[in-house]
Parts: sequence; C-alpha cells; structure tokens
Amino acid sequence: MKATGIVRRIDELGRVVIPKEIRRTLRIREGDPLELFTDRDELMLKKYSPIASVERFAEGTAKSLNEQSGYLAAICDNDVILSAAGGGKKNIVGKTVSEKVTEVMLSRRSYLASKAESGEVFPVVAEEGGEFTAQIIVPIVSNGDCLGAVILLSAEEGAVMEGSAVKLARLTADIIANQFE
Repeated sequence: MKATGIVRRIDELGRVVIPKEIRRTLRIREGDPLELFTDRDELMLKKYSPIASVERFAEGTAKSLNEQSGYLAAICDNDVILSAAGGGKKNIVGKTVSEKVTEVMLSRRSYLASKAESGEVFPVVAEEGGEFTAQIIVPIVSNGDCLGAVILLSAEEGAVMEGSAVKLARLTADIIANQFE
C-alpha cells in the first residue's frame, strides 16, 4: 500500500470523503460501489466489480467467443480488460479501458466500426494496445447497471464485422448479464 499523506475525518454519519484527485486516478465516479476489507486495524476500500467475481467464467467465455468468431475477443468491467482470447490478447489484458470504451458503456448502446467502411475505430485500452481495423463493443447491462462490455476486434486490413459476429457479441453480453439477475 502507498501512503498519500491525506487525512480525512469521519463525520457523525460515518462518512469519509475520498479526495477528487484519488477518485480521478482510480476512476471512481458517483454511484460506483466500493467493497470494504479489514485487516486488524486497517480498512481498505476497493472498487467493486461484479464481473471480476466471475473471472473464470469470463476467461472461458472469451475463449469460446474467439473460437466461434475468429476475432480477438475481450471481456472487461468498467475499468480493466479482465480476459481476452486470440491474437494480440497480451497487448490488452489487464490494461485500463480507454475513455471511448467507457463512453460506449455509459451509453448502454452497442458500437460497431470498421476502417474499411470509414468508421471510427478507436483505441480499446488507455495505453498502447495494438492497432485495430474493426471493432464491436457491446455493453453488459444487468438491472439497468452497466457492468462492463464484450469486445470483438480485428487487425486484418479491410476487415468488416459481419452480422453473425454482432449477434454473437450481443448473445455473450446477455449471457454474462444474466449471471447477475
């Protein structure tokens, strides 16, 4: 653990304010659930990710999605690419999702783009994560909350995501969302 040097007092209702700089760095937004952990005299807060709790399921799902679609398949929560399968997975697994992917998730609408059709294919991760020519991003929505996304990516020149891949990504997102209902 890294000390920040910031000290906050608990108010009469047991609340403590997390400074804006820390919230921004950790991508904590209003309404985000936090999980509490204790160890002797220490209290730790961790951003709660329901999808991370089914990480093994997500790994198997990404592998199946890759095998069925032939594309690089990834599953993320609202912050990080949790699992991926296919060529180029090492470039994105464990990395923070880009602001554009976050916008798609917050909109709760699927996004499909191909450079071959003059669409805007944007970075999937905030750091360098490979150059893609086509993408599908389908938010995972359960009980009105966006829990993450299913992502299909292609780096092939002139790639266009066909309708069957879109349906497969949507089906996968629905199956994962149903795990939380």
